[in-house]
Amino acid sequence: MLTLAATALILWLIVLALPWRPCSCREGLEPSDGDSSPVGDVTVLMPARNEAVVIRETLRALAVMSPDVPVVLVDDQSSDGTADLACACGLHHLDVLAGTSPPAGWTGKLWAMEQGLAHVATPWVLLLDADIRLAPGMLAVLQHKAAEGYALVSLCAEPCWKGLAARWLMPAFVYFFKLLYPFALANREGSRVAAAAGGVILIKREVLIGIGGFAAWHDEIIDDCTLAAHVKRAGYLCFLGLTHGAVSLRQTGLRGVIHMIARTAFVQLGESWLLLWLVSLLMGLAFCVPVIAACTDNGLIATLGILAWLASAACFMPTLHYYRRNPLAAVMLPLTAAIFLAATWYSALRALGGTRSAWKGRRYGQHAGE
Repeated sequence: MLTLAATALILWLIVLALPWRPCSCREGLEPSDGDSSPVGDVTVLMPARNEAVVIRETLRALAVMSPDVPVVLVDDQSSDGTADLACACGLHHLDVLAGTSPPAGWTGKLWAMEQGLAHVATPWVLLLDADIRLAPGMLAVLQHKAAEGYALVSLCAEPCWKGLAARWLMPAFVYFFKLLYPFALANREGSRVAAAAGGVILIKREVLIGIGGFAAWHDEIIDDCTLAAHVKRAGYLCFLGLTHGAVSLRQTGLRGVIHMIARTAFVQLGESWLLLWLVSLLMGLAFCVPVIAACTDNGLIATLGILAWLASAACFMPTLHYYRRNPLAAVMLPLTAAIFLAATWYSALRALGGTRSAWKGRRYGQHAGE
């Protein structure tokens, strides 16, 4: 146990000392108090499947932010009246398309966006999820960032904080995403790390078409990061950051968070059972060992365990501070990590039964269209 506790402490100290600072929240874009008018031609492309609860608020926010920006909304075979509610919002320049069933091998969201892309003629496309509310000025901020030389600018929308499970688990969701895809490396020219957050992506239309459009990765479950990888391989720069100016309206409880993690967790590991076991051992070392060591009656082991536990909490603190969450959640990170690991195992076991991913009533098996 002494060796394990010391190793856990060294592991967290290394994470804190990494030059690209994966724990920090320094990469961010916030709404500007200055000129908030768009600086270039852009069309909002929005896939929507059963979004009746949120679609009105999303579209009204767009109307306040940029009433003259064209919006192409693809109703992805909704059964809850999403299209009717969208049309009733009174948004100028709104084009609501009736989406068709995904062809074999396509995921639903990518097929919806492929259909909508054919109706986009502007130089820039804002890929926006139907549950994301943009603050006034955010489109201009995205465009100003793109003007610095980025072909793709993506932001992690702030989670919806309604409900205990969301307030507890969603900061960790962003935190683990930042550890897996360090933003500083994803934004660096020449780095192999490529990542994007699918809720808010501003991209050059010619770049998107030049890399093959959505058809080039039509069967990908983790479509946002795959898009960023294609863009970077084509020689363009990408930017990924955090923001308070894009907020998710989707409320979710504990079950919803677990299913959200399970949707991509095993796919993220390349559907490799070996990697799953290695990740499980690593998370056990990083999160479980410090707690166990801290509870022993051996003074040295307990001290190392407490220090490792505090170091893990220190890594999580910047994310909690950015989202103004209770800092005590950092102390509970080992329990939070256990829930994320359990969701990953659920994802793997579900894949073993033939379901690689499931979302919004669609099941994806060995081939995306299954």
